[in-house]
Amino acid sequence: MLRRAFLSHLTGTAALVGGGQAVAPSTPAAPAPGSPWTPARHALDEWMDQIPGKHRVVFDTFMADHFGLAVAFAGNQFRMNKEAYGLQDSDLAMIMVVRHGTGPYVFNEAMWSKYGTIFAENMSVADAGSRPKPEHPYLARLTTYVKQGMHFAVCNLTTSNYARMVAKKNGTDFDAAYKELTTNAIGNAHFVSAGVVAVTRAQEYGYALVTTG
Repeated sequence: MLRRAFLSHLTGTAALVGGGQAVAPSTPAAPAPGSPWTPARHALDEWMDQIPGKHRVVFDTFMADHFGLAVAFAGNQFRMNKEAYGLQDSDLAMIMVVRHGTGPYVFNEAMWSKYGTIFAENMSVADAGSRPKPEHPYLARLTTYVKQGMHFAVCNLTTSNYARMVAKKNGTDFDAAYKELTTNAIGNAHFVSAGVVAVTRAQEYGYALVTTG
């Protein structure tokens, strides 16, 4: 669970460097004058660097009515890298960030059957006339992408908001609703602190950005 990850990270002992000076594990040494800038590394983001692949790409999605474009573009990545370059799915490291209006698309059919109305009524859209229906039209394709190796960075802020709505509907507490949602993701889902942070971290790890809104 994300909270346990944060707690374990906070309670870790500081690393000791020359002279016994304690520094946070994620703090890089100050670069020498004129040397290139290097981003700090954090344990919460290590999974991004562990996905195998010769090419890295991250899709940023945040509006429900634009999500179909990201799904289509991801398919093009798999297809054309294979057809034009002779690569395999395993040669691609692909992450799709779902945040804000697209967060519920990472949940499985069971969650959409139970809470599809809640999801659809609260998913942000760019066009007011394009609000999604209480069903998951992309589930089959995303499940296929998972088998091909795609990973998802799921915004915990968005997930928490939906957990509160579910808890209110069920008359249960937040923790129970949060656990139900986070244990019913479609696969390869990583619940990150915030989707917008994951987008920036992925780029620091060398992922090329494709954004569809």
